[in-house]
Amino acid sequence: MQTNAPTVSVPAPATAILPYYTLFFISGFPALIYQIVWQRTLFAIYGVNIESVTIIVTVFMLGLGFGSLTGGRLSKVHGLPILGAFGAIEIGIGLFGAVSLPLFGWASTWTAGASAPVTALVTLCLLLIPTLLMGSTLPLLVAHSVRATRNIGESVGLLYSVNTLGSSLACLATGFFLMSRFGQSGSVRIAALLNVFVGCSALLLSRSTPMSMVENFESLIVSKPSGAASFRAGLALSFVTGLISLGYEMVWYRVYSFTSGSVAPVFAILLGCYLAGIAFGSFVIHDLCTKKLRDNPEQALRLLGGIIIWGGVVSFLVAPVLASAVRILPLLITFPLVMVGASLLGAAFPLVSHIGIRPTDQAGSKLSYLYIANIIGSAAGSFVVGFILMDYLSLRSICLCLLGMAVLSAGALLGRTGHRLPGFVSTGALAALVIALLSPQLFSKLYEKLLYKERFPAGLTFRHVVETRSGVIAVSQDGTAYGGGVYDGRFNTDLLNDTNGLFRPFAISSFHPHPAEVLMIGLASGSWAQIIANNPAVRHFDIIEINPGYLPLIEQYPMVSSILRNPKVQITIDDGRRWLHRNPHKNFDLIVMNTTYSWRAHASNLLSLEFLDLARRHLNPGGILFYNTTFSRAALLTGASAFPFSLRVFNFLAVSDGPISIDKQRWSDVLAAYNIDQKPVFDLNDETQRKRFDEVLSLADTLYSPQPARDIRMELGDDLRRRLQGTRLITDDNMGDEWH
Repeated sequence: MQTNAPTVSVPAPATAILPYYTLFFISGFPALIYQIVWQRTLFAIYGVNIESVTIIVTVFMLGLGFGSLTGGRLSKVHGLPILGAFGAIEIGIGLFGAVSLPLFGWASTWTAGASAPVTALVTLCLLLIPTLLMGSTLPLLVAHSVRATRNIGESVGLLYSVNTLGSSLACLATGFFLMSRFGQSGSVRIAALLNVFVGCSALLLSRSTPMSMVENFESLIVSKPSGAASFRAGLALSFVTGLISLGYEMVWYRVYSFTSGSVAPVFAILLGCYLAGIAFGSFVIHDLCTKKLRDNPEQALRLLGGIIIWGGVVSFLVAPVLASAVRILPLLITFPLVMVGASLLGAAFPLVSHIGIRPTDQAGSKLSYLYIANIIGSAAGSFVVGFILMDYLSLRSICLCLLGMAVLSAGALLGRTGHRLPGFVSTGALAALVIALLSPQLFSKLYEKLLYKERFPAGLTFRHVVETRSGVIAVSQDGTAYGGGVYDGRFNTDLLNDTNGLFRPFAISSFHPHPAEVLMIGLASGSWAQIIANNPAVRHFDIIEINPGYLPLIEQYPMVSSILRNPKVQITIDDGRRWLHRNPHKNFDLIVMNTTYSWRAHASNLLSLEFLDLARRHLNPGGILFYNTTFSRAALLTGASAFPFSLRVFNFLAVSDGPISIDKQRWSDVLAAYNIDQKPVFDLNDETQRKRFDEVLSLADTLYSPQPARDIRMELGDDLRRRLQGTRLITDDNMGDEWH
């Protein structure tokens, strides 16, 4: 006797879908290589100030989100071979990746230095196609996997886990190997080849996939047990957990960046550990959904609430625990702290999907909405925390806000159940209350501990700590400024007690006869700016500084505060490279850059051949670029090779298209008459000061000294090129010392 009752097919064995998980794992690898390289390339074009960073990161993430909607719609197309579509998408990503860097370079010639709205529009156009393609793959493969497993949590958890794990390994490989060995262009070529491999493999597999796994199963009856979260609640939870997760990542990046001094690979390693934690958390949820939570949505709901609370608690503790840990442990050993917090936060998304979506033919489409909600939440977390809150709140206050959001979200979720809260949820809420009350002690002297590490004495306290969205500036009791965890100068203009190499800005008069129009990239403590502004030859002085936090500090130090009111000085808050792009018609007799250490993140943006060519276009005939190489052999040789004439002054390099010569007599005359705020730099009637005056001028005598090269304080370009022959020049592509 025939009946009309529908039949439910048996889930496919794990071995039948293992190849697709493997391919999705591999596809995660190139995705993060692209993200790291493309963002860095766009930063070089549009600047690394917070405005450009926010625009680029937000556009990238929103592209992924809208891609997920596209993938969700594709998954509903009747008769569409999902694996074939996935393969075609991967090949498309690879083809775009192969031409991406030349395309970005072409676009930069037309839009570099554009306004913020234009930058956002151009970035969207550049990234829209690849990010749409990338974002569409998860909903497609979830739709395919659910048809085999009949389990949302299992499918989303495992797919999310393997893809994120691939991305995590890509970050670690990039930080430790790829960027240093292959540069940006080589890394992108590797990523493109991996995309094509995945795409071709998926196309081949799609031809051999049984029809039972690709047909729609509209007749499948899957009831949604009572107590499961509504889909609308799932959207809200996806948004909130994404916001909390990325908000904490911004906090972690700040403390790890400050601790390391913004070493370039730290972001890649941090992101790799963050993604590894998410992958682990997703995998655990996959396992639970396969075994214990398949038919128990009430338990899944309670588990989700506990995960959100404990994720907030552990993530809150990362910064203070790191501050204590680095006093006794190497920095690399502390990264598992991030993995623990990320694993809890990362477990939320597949669990939300499991309790909010039925395993039907609509699974891919529904998942795409949860995914875009999670991505929009992540973008909001990055924007709100990184762009807004860090300008107004301390790190402790931001962490308290994120912790409170986690507790309130979990409370709102669990309040729907009407049941007594399980012990691990109540314990988590109590732990959140305790650490919130103890937060003043937990965050006490946070930056002092992060900077000094094992050398931190118990009584040490910074005189000033300024936190802005552009970074953290700390000033010690002796007036030493640390920007982003690295020495950034001193509040001092006294050449008699030269604690910060002040002879270098005073030496400008030895090789430049008339620096009337001057540009300085980097204000920092204002000490150098004060010296140059008081040079009698200077008529107009433009200063570009990326972090506005220095301005209120300068106001508090009388020896430099007048620079803020000097009528010939114009201070602009911007990225130096972007400012040059935005002002193509401004030319100068002298450009000065007290550049940071060559190994810091994005330092090569001011040391590369491409930047030197940009600076050259802003020099008047006979103009000189004078900048800090921090004794980097690569930076010295790059400058000496880019310009026909060069002169090393200690660790600074003066370069020009015209001859550079030392005039000791002119320098002596200028130095003798030098005044800062109407106070003479030297009183030559004082024997001690006269001795110091002669000592400073003796620097010019070292130019032709027979001393060994390491002891020469001045050195001509011909000698530099001969001595440093064979050293790799710095380019935007290889990034110099940053990844070594």
